[in-house]
Amino acid sequence: MSGQQQSDFAAELQPNIDRYRAAMGNSSDLIIREAVISAGHQQAAVVYLDGMVDNVQLQQSVITPLLNRIQGEHITLAEIKESILESIDVKFIYSFRQSLDQLMDGSVLLLINGHKLGLAIPLPGWEERSITESQIQTVVRGPRDSFNETMRTNTTLIRRRIKDPNLRVVSIKVGHPSKTDVTVVYLEGKADAALVQQMLDKLRNSKQHHVLESEYLEEILLADQPKSIFPTIYNTDRPDSIARAIMAGRIAFVTDNTPFVLFAPAFFTDFLASAEDRSQSVVFSRLVLWLRYISLCICLLAPSVYIALTTFHQDMLPTQLLLSLAAQREGIPFPAFVEALIMEITFEILREAGIRMPRTVGQAMSIVGTIVVGQAAVEATIVSAVMVIIVSITAISSFVIPAYSMSIPIRMIRFLFMGLAASFGAYGLTIGVLLLIVHLCSLKSFGNPYTGSHAQNGKKDTLFRISGLSLMNSQKRG
Repeated sequence: MSGQQQSDFAAELQPNIDRYRAAMGNSSDLIIREAVISAGHQQAAVVYLDGMVDNVQLQQSVITPLLNRIQGEHITLAEIKESILESIDVKFIYSFRQSLDQLMDGSVLLLINGHKLGLAIPLPGWEERSITESQIQTVVRGPRDSFNETMRTNTTLIRRRIKDPNLRVVSIKVGHPSKTDVTVVYLEGKADAALVQQMLDKLRNSKQHHVLESEYLEEILLADQPKSIFPTIYNTDRPDSIARAIMAGRIAFVTDNTPFVLFAPAFFTDFLASAEDRSQSVVFSRLVLWLRYISLCICLLAPSVYIALTTFHQDMLPTQLLLSLAAQREGIPFPAFVEALIMEITFEILREAGIRMPRTVGQAMSIVGTIVVGQAAVEATIVSAVMVIIVSITAISSFVIPAYSMSIPIRMIRFLFMGLAASFGAYGLTIGVLLLIVHLCSLKSFGNPYTGSHAQNGKKDTLFRISGLSLMNSQKRG
């Protein structure tokens, strides 16, 4: 057995044990248990990291069977693998470096004196967070489970929804010091094979030093893509959203130690779709989807339209409304742009403070802070009441966007549009909107048009969803 592959282990047990202690720097969580496992007083050692393995399974499946094996003068690793540990996926290890990788992954290493190789027994058993409801993308109707930080649990949640033998799960390690497990999940026959291979090559050839979260994968996958503030990779903690994307031919990326799973290619319409759109009636889900697009326009344009109208185009407003606005702005020391800028920055500060505060007080503090600050600003004639209303509607509209990664660039561009409206009025705002549309139309997500998802893969119901029964009848008539 040992002659099949070159080994760098020593034949004696003690040098191997000393080598592990030196490699791990005598770490306190490195456990080495030595024992005699045969009637011939054969020395063996079990090496593992405390907290990384299941101690109960280790004792029942490995330690106890080895200590009870008293017949025979000597026992070989092949006999242990075939007769004692036959119910466990045990592997021979010939390389010391390979054995360290197995050790870090939660395996138990078994070494026997006189053998220049060892056994890697996978018994991972670290603590993991239970499957809970999604805290980011909540739904009224639909599945309640969400991903957690354990990669195998996450791939299992996908498998439960796609019971297809063509579902491919490819695991690789990314990052040199971290050696993070990343799993690429796709449906063979639906996903673009060339794109799958391209993404696998990017991950395997990555020079990223450490991968601690799925955001690092985005940097790797988008390394040769034109830079844009708009996301071209979708991230979510909902298994049903990932399963739906995989069945549509997308490629999913599951990263160990993070509950957020990526899929690509991702289109602009994906970030405005909710996980419960397919759980509601056709009419209601389409109305809500149109409401999201309206909210997107309000979030993007409301402050800048107000600035343009009150600064350059007062004649476009009805007389009564213009008089009301003039009366409210009487005594305000700042122009409309500065007024909007103060309120927008103040709200962004309150938003971030509400996120960072403890959950028990964060929501209450953000609501109370917004009301108190807004009321005090109006009474102190720093800003007008209508500006507080516009900023509030803008902020509420930003929360209607289901994907948080899409609301961030919208919030950033809003400040740019405010500057264009303050400088050039409606003309500058129109040019800004046109440039934004051109930029979105020029973007590609791994070779696919960013704004063209409704015309691809037979997806004809992005804004006007067709019910399953109507679609079947139309296909029969065709």
